[in-house]
Amino acid sequence: MTSTNITLPSKPIQNNLADGYLKFQLNQQTTAVLSMKHTQEAIIVPIESITSMPNMPPCILGLMNWRSRIIWVVDLPRMLNLESLDYRLRQYNAIIIRVESLVLGLVVQEIKGTTKFAVDAIHSPIGQVASSLVPYLCGCVVQQEEILLVLDAQAIVQSSILRSD
Repeated sequence: MTSTNITLPSKPIQNNLADGYLKFQLNQQTTAVLSMKHTQEAIIVPIESITSMPNMPPCILGLMNWRSRIIWVVDLPRMLNLESLDYRLRQYNAIIIRVESLVLGLVVQEIKGTTKFAVDAIHSPIGQVASSLVPYLCGCVVQQEEILLVLDAQAIVQSSILRSD
């Protein structure tokens, strides 16, 4: 038996490692994903547990209590200028995201589960999607005949739409 010395690279190779993403429907036509590193939790929120606030942009549904914290809840499809959710719903599917100290609830049509793909599978969204979506995207991925929008959690929490200043 011969022994073979394998030299490992000093830095791990990132390209072939798959990252985890939460997959969800923004609306009937649009499927998107968010990186698991920004996703805290996916929950079902009864509509009455969200307190609407006056003089807010239409995409802001209001405030809710999440794990003893008060957080803003946003209609994500409406924020992205897509068809907004059906307001006759009795409950919302919400994704709680955290970017540094900012926590936000994003309401989406349906949470589909998790998926994985390598970072180098993400392609430029330009020309694939409406230009109004581009600032909120890291790119898009084609997976099983379906285009997934890869949302940028940081761009969402820092959006000028959510700022009152």
